[in-house]
Amino acid sequence: MSKYNMIKKGDIVGVAVSGGKDSLSLLHVLKKMSESHNFELKAITIDEGIPGYRDEVFGIVKDFCNKNEVQQKIYSYHNLFDITLEEALELRKNEKTSSCSICGTLRRRAFDLGAKDLGTTVIATGHNLDDFLQTFIINLLSGDTNKIGWMDPDTSSNKTRRIKPFCEIYENEIAFYAFINEIPFQAEQCPHMNEGIRTEIREFMNSLENNHTGIKNSMYKSVERISNLVKDSNYKQRRICPKCGNECTGQICSVCNMLVNLKLD
Repeated sequence: MSKYNMIKKGDIVGVAVSGGKDSLSLLHVLKKMSESHNFELKAITIDEGIPGYRDEVFGIVKDFCNKNEVQQKIYSYHNLFDITLEEALELRKNEKTSSCSICGTLRRRAFDLGAKDLGTTVIATGHNLDDFLQTFIINLLSGDTNKIGWMDPDTSSNKTRRIKPFCEIYENEIAFYAFINEIPFQAEQCPHMNEGIRTEIREFMNSLENNHTGIKNSMYKSVERISNLVKDSNYKQRRICPKCGNECTGQICSVCNMLVNLKLD
């Protein structure tokens, strides 16, 4: 975290806690660090509105936060956007717009709104090395060079600071950490996880790593350099979305654009 200036003295860190091994391990680590490094933690949990999927996790997260004396609040898509993920999937015109794409767009905004509500100065997510590389490949395959430019782990100079403390740590190492520290977490996977390309990329990268140990670390270093180069060359002037008042680079922000298109369909 010190390498990328992720947390500063006096910060109020909003930790995105989904109830999985990554987010709860992150909260566990940051709680230990906060006791000696003068920053505060608050937990943000999102309810996407997937029937039955979050029933177990809300209890796990609540108990974990109470045990560690961390304030936690749940924000739902229904309350924030007047639509659940399941409703959005029913409204989409076709499956070219994947559930992961819809959920990811709404989730990022939900964390922003939660962070603002809780008065946090930085948002921390449990994305690990595997997540980071998968996202790069997805952005590369879709031709979204702007998002590649946003992948630099050092966000210390950004207006909205989003940090990924686990971005250089393998997913299986985090799973081992959760196991040896007896951290309870949701084992059930999202029912929509296989709809997008991420699962195929995960399997491909794991196969490469098994045959060529260290290739993920090597790729991470390359992505970091590429992100810095692309970030400077693909700069876009930010403006205020006329519908919601959030910053964006288009005529309206991605969230409003998605909601308008869904309801038009």
